[in-house]
Amino acid sequence: MTLIRRFGRLPRRTAAARLGSGMTLIEIMVTITIIGVVMGMVAVAVIPQLDAAKVDTTKNSIRGGIIPALKLYYTRHGKYPDTGAGLQVLVTEKMLDSVPKDAWGNDFVYLNEGGSYKIISYGSDGAQGGSDTAADISSDTMDQEQN
Repeated sequence: MTLIRRFGRLPRRTAAARLGSGMTLIEIMVTITIIGVVMGMVAVAVIPQLDAAKVDTTKNSIRGGIIPALKLYYTRHGKYPDTGAGLQVLVTEKMLDSVPKDAWGNDFVYLNEGGSYKIISYGSDGAQGGSDTAADISSDTMDQEQN
């Protein structure tokens, strides 16, 4: 027999039973607060790593892209490009696809100092000097770090 036949109608849920089936406003607020705290802790841990990754990316652009192109230019011409021609000559000679930029979107500074090259990124602020991620990254200081 079905419930309708036995009792004549479907059983009603009590008000307490209906309220217990969902989440209260307090429970939702606590959950959102916990999620916000966890996201804040993750942001504090991740953002400095993103800055360090930009520094590493810039160093890798110098080591892995610009320096090999400059050495190829030297092999073909017996000298490095002069400061006036800069890195654009590497694009003209089809040694690079485009004039490279550092991880912050700034142009690299190329200098020919007495027949040797120097490549500089002025860091996150794009200005000479600075500390942390705003510190200058230079091809000659990178050589000293490797030794």
